[in-house]
Amino acid sequence: MSNRTIGYIVGSISSTSINRRLAEALARLAPEGTTLVEIPIKDLPFYSPDYDADYPEVARDFKQALADVDGVIIVTPEYSRSIPGVLKNALDWAARPWGQNSFDGKPTAVIGTSQGGIATAAGQQHLKAILSHFNAPALGQPEGYIQTTPGLFTDSGEVTSDETAAFLVGYLEAFNALVDRYAHELVSA
Repeated sequence: MSNRTIGYIVGSISSTSINRRLAEALARLAPEGTTLVEIPIKDLPFYSPDYDADYPEVARDFKQALADVDGVIIVTPEYSRSIPGVLKNALDWAARPWGQNSFDGKPTAVIGTSQGGIATAAGQQHLKAILSHFNAPALGQPEGYIQTTPGLFTDSGEVTSDETAAFLVGYLEAFNALVDRYAHELVSA
């Protein structure tokens, strides 16, 4: 693919989220031909099967945003050794109603940052299990566990470490290769 649009979901709705800063850094570092766009989740109500017959507009917009992108990067913190409830809620909306799973066949990647060395890893393992159930082809390597240190990301999404910036560029290139592979398979089918 020469041009691709990658959606990203930030698993935290905190106004001071370090994962939001990571997502903004990814958007700034995107290779030529790749555009990253946020797929917001904060306005989704709590999912209930009661909505399956008539999704609210915000949920229809969310599912359409997932359909409109070539792949999805989920940028998530770890909450209580898992993913944030708001992210799980968004995933439930994406997977329903039955037979209309928005992640089915959609290339995905998972990355996150935390102040501790491995905290995001615990949440990412749960998230990868959910994505596997959704039949979402996920980037296996490189894994994206970024330890945030003071000043690593500026408020405007710049990365102050050349080593971290280089890793993030390589991560995006690896994900683009996965997206391109699945786009080629879809065209060939």
